[in-house]
Amino acid sequence: MSERIDVTEIFGKNVFNDSAMREKLPKSVYKKLKQTIEDGAELDPSIADVVAHGIKDWAIERGATHYSHWFQPMTGVTAEKHDSFISAPTSDGRVIMEFSGKELIKGESDASSFPSGGLRSTFEARGYTTWDCTSPAFLREDNLGVTLYIPTAFCSYRGEALDKKTPLLKSMEAINEQSLRILRLFGNTTSKRVVPCAGVEQEYFLIDKAKYLQRKDLIYTGRTLFGAMPPKGQEMDDHYFGSIRPRIGAFMKDVNEELWKLGVSAKTQHNEVAPAQHELAPIYTQTNVAVDHNQMTMETLKRTASKHNLTCLLHEKPFAGVNGSGKHNNWSLTTNDGINLFNPGETPHENIQFLLVLGCVMKAVDRHADLLRESTAVPGNDLRLGAAEAPPAIISMFLGEQLEDVIDQLCSTGEATHSPQGGTFKTGVASLPDFAKDATDRNRTSPFAFTGNKFEFRMVGSSDSVSSPNVVLNTILAEAFREAADELEAAEDFDMAVHNLIKRLMVEHRRIVFSGNGYSEEWVVEAERRGLPNLKSVVDAVDSLVTDKAVKLFESFGVYTKAELESRAEIEYEAYKKTVNIEAKTMLDMAGKQIIPAVVRYTMQLAQSMNAVTAACPEADVSVQKELLLECSDLLSEMKRALAGLADVTAKAAAVQGTKECAYAYHDLVVPAMEALRRPADRLEMLVDKELWPMPSYGDLIFEV
Repeated sequence: MSERIDVTEIFGKNVFNDSAMREKLPKSVYKKLKQTIEDGAELDPSIADVVAHGIKDWAIERGATHYSHWFQPMTGVTAEKHDSFISAPTSDGRVIMEFSGKELIKGESDASSFPSGGLRSTFEARGYTTWDCTSPAFLREDNLGVTLYIPTAFCSYRGEALDKKTPLLKSMEAINEQSLRILRLFGNTTSKRVVPCAGVEQEYFLIDKAKYLQRKDLIYTGRTLFGAMPPKGQEMDDHYFGSIRPRIGAFMKDVNEELWKLGVSAKTQHNEVAPAQHELAPIYTQTNVAVDHNQMTMETLKRTASKHNLTCLLHEKPFAGVNGSGKHNNWSLTTNDGINLFNPGETPHENIQFLLVLGCVMKAVDRHADLLRESTAVPGNDLRLGAAEAPPAIISMFLGEQLEDVIDQLCSTGEATHSPQGGTFKTGVASLPDFAKDATDRNRTSPFAFTGNKFEFRMVGSSDSVSSPNVVLNTILAEAFREAADELEAAEDFDMAVHNLIKRLMVEHRRIVFSGNGYSEEWVVEAERRGLPNLKSVVDAVDSLVTDKAVKLFESFGVYTKAELESRAEIEYEAYKKTVNIEAKTMLDMAGKQIIPAVVRYTMQLAQSMNAVTAACPEADVSVQKELLLECSDLLSEMKRALAGLADVTAKAAAVQGTKECAYAYHDLVVPAMEALRRPADRLEMLVDKELWPMPSYGDLIFEV
């Protein structure tokens, strides 16, 4: 029997949470810091030193020797620089453990060594990190010892946002301000703050570490660039929600313990659709904390996997032909006193506030569908979206039968008089109880689905930060709320004005609602008829960041400047071409140094076999060997031509001037050439002696864990 875990005992033990603050801070300082966190305000400099001293004492008591400002540059991952608590030695050779308010609030990092899209030149190195006190400091225990981590924003010397957190915090302020305007219109004078919340489901693969180290493509790119499908894949649906194997169970147990210590409320774990694929989901929390928690989760998955001689793959499509991985961003708006703006209640047709909120969401998603798609644009997602395993690249909303019926009533008659109810589900089995049935079904093919009291944005890639999608969601809804509030605050007859506005919103933006099969070709045709954008790749989506519409949106709320948007577009084009270039060079290396030599050895064995058999017995039938030799030789020749072709187009793409133009060259020329090289290689894998094939197969990787 495994060791008993007291979750209540370990949960949040490595977090400077409310309990730790009460213990380590004077009462007056605690109250000020608590108020700062609740209001989302700037930390009062007058209490900074006291807070820093309390955090330091708490951390050192738990073995910490260093601290780090932990930030999220535009790489999509986290960054950290460690400093020890020790001061300069005293005259008697002793050191003092110090940590000031200045060190807590502000750090400095090289701003020219991270992607900045031109915001920082190589010679302009200064960048600042500043504490996001709404996301608590925490301790990490690893081979470095114990380190205090301080979640921070990251800005340049001139004030440009160089990270994922700063725009997110600005978008949260924007949605808070505009949401309160909506609430006040409906007579709510008590709610003081509206906080966007998120729950981020994380999908991932686990494979054996020893097998991982035999695959150069997995090491360099995070995905397999060659590989034939095994006899069995996921078609039997026997892995999804199946029994968790002991080795994986031990890994999940350790992951849970580590996350619980960090205050991450990891709740749900299960096997996903594909063999070797799994999922972990937390409970909701405010969005900036949820983003931090998701980064902690990804790092914890990778670190813990290594301890179990496993490797965690977070790439969106590590195996071609096998279900890919994403993460679902469950998004809601909640007041400080517990009101969920996305809760329709039992009778949504009578809930005027909810209907207005719904209409505004429809408007926001319809107007800025291109930005939502762009917020999920990472190279790995190109291989996943629209592949009958994930939402299509086309943005649409699923609302369910109940809400669609209410919309139908409003659009056709101008008023809604009823809401379909769920009723009772009768099992028909005497020993099983009847139970209440939801008023609507779910649709897993929808990229943006209403699921009762939240919206589930299903397009985000498994390796990507969820910051950008939440920045977009918060800002586009803030815009829709602002326009609604402007109109209604000026209205003489509020009741009539809000009724007319709701109807107009739903009529004008009904095209974004789709409840059918998002995987079907028919939907692609229908979406085009409706005028919905279909941005199939990263390079197609990136320009959505720098349209006049996008610049006006983000600048009006102070979330991004035009220069910051242009920089992010530049970074995404740069990241795409670099990713594809690395993949292409990895394919050239593997094909030229591993696969082709292995096939040559196999063909030599076939030829020697034919000669040996014919010499020993001229009458013997060697047609099989001959047939295999001819087929392998033909495929080898095709592979050699494809190898030369890939080398040629990769060199041509690399020489293209202009970041955007270069990215398109890699997409249009290099990606098809990579596919052309892979086809004969994968066919050869099915012919060549397994003992000679130079790397573990798909079957080895996903079934032998």
